[in-house]
Amino acid sequence: MHPAELSSATQDYLKTIWRLGEWEPERVTTTSLAARMGLAASTVSEALKKLTAQGLVTRPAYGVVELTEQGRAVAVHMVRRHRILEMFLATELGYTWDEVHDEAEVLEHAVTDRFIDGLDAKLGHPRTDPHGDTIPSPDGAVTPPPAVPLPDVAGPAHARVARVSDEDPETLRVLSRAGIGPGSVLRVSGERTDPGTVRVHVVPRAGQRGRGVVVDDAVREAAQDTDLGILVAEAVWVHRVDGPR
Repeated sequence: MHPAELSSATQDYLKTIWRLGEWEPERVTTTSLAARMGLAASTVSEALKKLTAQGLVTRPAYGVVELTEQGRAVAVHMVRRHRILEMFLATELGYTWDEVHDEAEVLEHAVTDRFIDGLDAKLGHPRTDPHGDTIPSPDGAVTPPPAVPLPDVAGPAHARVARVSDEDPETLRVLSRAGIGPGSVLRVSGERTDPGTVRVHVVPRAGQRGRGVVVDDAVREAAQDTDLGILVAEAVWVHRVDGPR
């Protein structure tokens, strides 16, 4: 089944179900799906009945939602479209990383596969989007890098940012002001001034403008220890490194 045979709403449901389980292997439920989509649980429940009848999802237990093989194929197809569009918006049109999501949400339903393949080629076949999330290959393969939420890193240690959740635009703006984005190296302190914060230091590196994350040299050079609120820190996924590189 090609996504074009389905409504935009159906495409969004399938994509959101897949994304809910992409980084955190927790069971997707009607409640969590409703919360992510900003809809009433009753509305989501009715939609899931239709998706089940179409063979796109299964309901193995009360409240639990799982994609069928066919449903996953559609979801990953839409995720690929979305993330390639985000990269195009960020690298070619100057959108910042907190702006690309909403624009891509609209465009992904309107463009053709040929258009997406053309963008992919023009961009040099990027492997990740502006937030560091893996762009699925044309055959649907997805291999996310090993990473853990920043608060799970016991300091003192150095960690490189692998990806940042794009769920909240304000969180992205906070992190941009702090000089934190995919590729940033952080020195994670073992100290916490407050149980609800994580203290990090952004290791200075050459300024860059790319993937919609704009942090100038002055910000990087002036970087000091920064206390990130726990909700902001949980949006940052990292892997440990031996030291600044």
